[in-house]
Amino acid sequence: MAVLRSRILDLMKVQCRIFSNTFNPDRLRLGTRILHERLKGESVASYYPPRIGTTKHLRRLYPQYEILDEKEEDWLEHMQIAKSRGKAPPKKKRTAAESKKFHKKR
Repeated sequence: MAVLRSRILDLMKVQCRIFSNTFNPDRLRLGTRILHERLKGESVASYYPPRIGTTKHLRRLYPQYEILDEKEEDWLEHMQIAKSRGKAPPKKKRTAAESKKFHKKR
């Protein structure tokens, strides 16, 4: 005497509801196992020492020293040259109210 498939599926539904499992009779790959796992980011990140390679971070750590950033200095020099030739990016608008005042004066 064989048990009907529908009765077995009903039993599986009840079991899944009781034990907080996902009911998946077709055995599809849903990814629920991965979603229920703990996140690994913090534990993996703890293997590596903290990064202090940026000049911004070094300036914050040692404010008594003057730390120069060559890339930043080059960029500032490039912007000064561009401004002197009139090729710098335009200034940003401050607020909408200021732009309305500017248009009314004209």
